[in-house]
Amino acid sequence: MNEPGKLELFEQTIVPHLNAAYNLARWLMRDSGDAEDAVHEAYLRAFRFFDGFKGGDGRAWLLAVVRNTCLTWLGRRSAAAVSVEFDERKHRGEREPEGTEEALIRDAKLRALRNCIEALPVEYREVIVMREMEELPYREIAEAASLPVGTVMSRLARGRARLLECMGVR
Repeated sequence: MNEPGKLELFEQTIVPHLNAAYNLARWLMRDSGDAEDAVHEAYLRAFRFFDGFKGGDGRAWLLAVVRNTCLTWLGRRSAAAVSVEFDERKHRGEREPEGTEEALIRDAKLRALRNCIEALPVEYREVIVMREMEELPYREIAEAASLPVGTVMSRLARGRARLLECMGVR
């Protein structure tokens, strides 16, 4: 495929999924700056290897590239024994009006849920993010994570159980 045609197809198929790519990277990397860097690298890799894209769902294919990029970075990081804390202030969305009891309760619950998601092992966290936040079907998660669908379902069940336990629901 010629370079201009490749770029146009890439822009139509892959670029629209930038938010999903960043969301997965942020949860896997646990740092917004690292997530941005990982997504940038993942998009470069995706473009470089776009000739290997066989069609189908561009989001699942891209999330597989993002996932692999993040896992590579995490492997390097753990080899260097560097730990990065999740900073609630950095990852917080829009601010709710402060001062109301409901807003404080909601913020506390969201903070607790985020902490519980952060505490999950990466293999559970990635499938939880892809299913619950990105709303990917099991088949696309399996494709992105290079796992059998049964393993995806099992990891989702175990991850959800750990989240419920962490949140004190059980």
